[in-house]
Amino acid sequence: MIVLSVESSCDETSVSLIRDGKEILSNVVLSQIDIHKEYGGVVPEIASREHIKGITYVFEEAITKANISKDDIDLVAVTKGPGLIGSLLIGVNAAKAFAYLNDIDIIGVHHIAGHIYANQISEDLVFPLVCLVVSGGHTELILMKEHYDFNKLGETSDDAVGEAYDKVARTIGLGYPGGPIVDKMAFLGKPNYKMPDLKNIPGYGFSFSGIKSHVINLVHNAEQRNEEINKEDLCASFQNAVTDVLVYKSKKAIEEYGAKMFMIAGGVAANKGLRAKIQAEITNVKIVVPEFKYCTDNAAMIGVAGYYQYLKYQQKDDMKLNGSSRLNLE
Repeated sequence: MIVLSVESSCDETSVSLIRDGKEILSNVVLSQIDIHKEYGGVVPEIASREHIKGITYVFEEAITKANISKDDIDLVAVTKGPGLIGSLLIGVNAAKAFAYLNDIDIIGVHHIAGHIYANQISEDLVFPLVCLVVSGGHTELILMKEHYDFNKLGETSDDAVGEAYDKVARTIGLGYPGGPIVDKMAFLGKPNYKMPDLKNIPGYGFSFSGIKSHVINLVHNAEQRNEEINKEDLCASFQNAVTDVLVYKSKKAIEEYGAKMFMIAGGVAANKGLRAKIQAEITNVKIVVPEFKYCTDNAAMIGVAGYYQYLKYQQKDDMKLNGSSRLNLE
């Protein structure tokens, strides 16, 4: 089965073609990072306009690179949510138009399911498994007992971890996107600044607004006293506290549910500090991390998730398929 997939939930326009949920025939990603840098974050209206400008080109490029005919395509999969509603609608409507014109079945796919299934590209999933989802909009621990079976064990009650990274970066003037810069600087410093203990949230819940506010107040107070902040040490301290709680709760879930595999998913899965701590501290289970190019938003992950969703449910959507800014994974 060849799946053409579309992803446009935020500021990447992407189309991919995948054979049998594993072989990536093409994966074209048109990023808008350089455009949004000027504003210090993604501007939804600008993102939508850029998707409109690039979507046709990305479709054509993906099909050309895959070296296949449109007649070879068996299924169209598209991100239906969650995400920026304007951006989602561009991808959904482009996918529907393509499916309608070429008489191909179409299904809508959950964006986070895509991030989770990015791991399937490099390693076949083994159940039961625990997946830590870490991105700019999500921080969740997911238990899977079989394909396309998502059980949310816990999530953040406020800021997502990626959002906290970006706000810390903005507070100390590191630029956008802030997460990779904080990660890089953390390796140059030492965790000398005291941070709040994030492990006291009950169960498998997370909270990152407190540490974000702590960093803002720390920087503000230092400025009032004309003291210089060591940015490398501050990044190291922040990252150490954040990765500690992520790994701590992941280990608890692995042990409680007897997981045979542990995975990470989402944009923050590219964080080298988190990857290093996982490799050092989680030792009793198979660990799978997606390739760096599949951590951030891309259509390949949507194609893989769509393939397994279609296999399990044997259901297709119709031309009433629409985007949704909020969507429950379960």
